Amino acid sequence: MRKKLILLFSLCHSLCAFAQKTSDTEALKIKLNESGSRYFQVTFLNQAWFRFNENNPGTLVNGSPQNQSFDIGLRRTRMQLFGQITDRTFLYFQFGQNNFNAQYNANGNRKIAPFFHDALGEYRLSSGNQLKIGGGLSIISGISRFSQPSIGTIMTMDVPVFAQTTVDQIDQFSRKLSIYARGQVGQWDYRFILSDPFPITSNGQTAPAISSNFANFSQKGHSLQQQGYLIYQFFDHENHTTPYMTGTYLGSKKIVNIGIGGAFQPNAMWLKSAQGDTLYQDMKHLAVESFVDIPLPKHAALSAYLGYFNTNYGTNYLRYNGIMNPGTSSNLSASNSISGQGSIYGNSLPMFGTGAVVYTQIGYLLPSIRADLANRWMPYLAATLAQYDRLGNHATHTFNVGINYFIQGHKSKLSLDYQNRPTYQINQGELGSGNRMSSLSLQFQLFI
Repeated sequence: MRKKLILLFSLCHSLCAFAQKTSDTEALKIKLNESGSRYFQVTFLNQAWFRFNENNPGTLVNGSPQNQSFDIGLRRTRMQLFGQITDRTFLYFQFGQNNFNAQYNANGNRKIAPFFHDALGEYRLSSGNQLKIGGGLSIISGISRFSQPSIGTIMTMDVPVFAQTTVDQIDQFSRKLSIYARGQVGQWDYRFILSDPFPITSNGQTAPAISSNFANFSQKGHSLQQQGYLIYQFFDHENHTTPYMTGTYLGSKKIVNIGIGGAFQPNAMWLKSAQGDTLYQDMKHLAVESFVDIPLPKHAALSAYLGYFNTNYGTNYLRYNGIMNPGTSSNLSASNSISGQGSIYGNSLPMFGTGAVVYTQIGYLLPSIRADLANRWMPYLAATLAQYDRLGNHATHTFNVGINYFIQGHKSKLSLDYQNRPTYQINQGELGSGNRMSSLSLQFQLFI
């Protein structure tokens, strides 16, 4: 492990030396009229990860037991195409792929095509941002700002994915076919969404059979999903060009917000009763949160977030997930591992479930004699404190500590992140906590 850590830090130093030679670049933007109020813009983003991971017990990598792993991958590779086509009409596309590493599709063809994440059109009914109506394939949603994050501006190395509650289950990487209304009225920022979810049987995985012990997404019937999100902004208004929500403004705005959001889908889940009848249950999520992102003296800045999430997927729902999982399978059996949805190997943890989650993060952009964002540092801490019904008294607490090195703001940055996560085991039919596992990741982000 020591040699791998030295290798990772050496790589970080080399990338810093290379990236300091890059310079700020203007946006790739075409004016469609003389004033520039009508325009079309293209952006590109690449997030490369270099990661050392302590694998969960029983992990196999291509059939071989492996307690530790080192992998290289592309967490996100994206391009955006968007613009104000007329005075009131906005067009937005996003194209790319995610979680591409050596195990991206270990059992099939590695040349899996990128896909459209977003494709939407939006019409502004008011003279300002008071009311916009849009529709298409979009991440716009209720619940939380982290349910629709601007991934190019996130402060921590990755977002709290649990807030994207149905990711790749009844959506396409958190995107749904939706119609929505959004806007800003006074100090209020709102969005209301009606979504047409995809069937769980279309997510590319074998859907679990209906169970008498815990709910899963129903394979029969179809219902629309209703979502809403409301923010009160005490000072500056948040960005409102796209539905995505900024991770950190790095001191360029004074943001102090409180928000509340939710999602509801009737009969989204199913399970068997004791008598063998099929029971349908509603999916209901609610969150309250506060977000602070403010400039401080000496060109420093503070970014902080605290949110409470009540997630209800039905009786005892639990799903494991591992971000860009380095493992491929497990040699554990049903007698010594948790049954249910998701893969328990690699870096997986119980990420989604019926229960309650508190998520918090705080970061501090260190002072500088210069006002720009070149060669700046921002350490951060984050904690996900979850209590899921399926795990009884065993909490799922995950902690991250890291630091960003902004070579040129979010356009070019390095992020080093250490994560500590729980594991669980079953001994003689009893669920117990296993050893905690760690990972150390380096990200190199380029965004233009």
